[in-house]
Amino acid sequence: MRGGIPAPGAGRALRQAAAWLGVATWLGLTGCSASEDQLQTWTEQQRREVKFGLQALPAPSRFEPQSYEAQSGLDPFDAHRLMSALKLESAQASPRLAAQLNRRREPLEAYELQTMAMTGTLLRQGRAVALVSVDRMLYQVRVGDYMGQNNGRVVKIEEGRIELREVVQDASGDWVERAASLQTQEGAR
Repeated sequence: MRGGIPAPGAGRALRQAAAWLGVATWLGLTGCSASEDQLQTWTEQQRREVKFGLQALPAPSRFEPQSYEAQSGLDPFDAHRLMSALKLESAQASPRLAAQLNRRREPLEAYELQTMAMTGTLLRQGRAVALVSVDRMLYQVRVGDYMGQNNGRVVKIEEGRIELREVVQDASGDWVERAASLQTQEGAR
């Protein structure tokens, strides 16, 4: 086709292609009619010969609701019971750890260490004080304070860095100390 005008001989080729397509369709349809009749006959014969052995389902039993009577019992997932059991077990394992578990919790121990951001350091009365933000609140942290949910105690505050000692349970259930740190974040300044 050149400029909207069909090329010479293009109409004849199109008519030939349409004729061949028609012949192929007619041959396909006539070839299927014989096998379709055989398939229909076989299907009807199979329906007559097959006997279904379905048994009727029993009627559903009536549901009788039962009242829950364990409400007055002990809750196995009670956090206070679990903590007291953990304290008892830890006290037997290590007296130093028992003292740590029995102390009063500090506000920053309610948060995971990963959710905190160190925003800077100050000098107050000659001692370093770190500024830590979490949940849009700013906290002052000193050496000896606790933070994080793994009994992390601040052991050192430097320019842009807080070093902690955490007490965690290892895979065998033993309590071990590990080092952790929190550094100044560039976006938090």
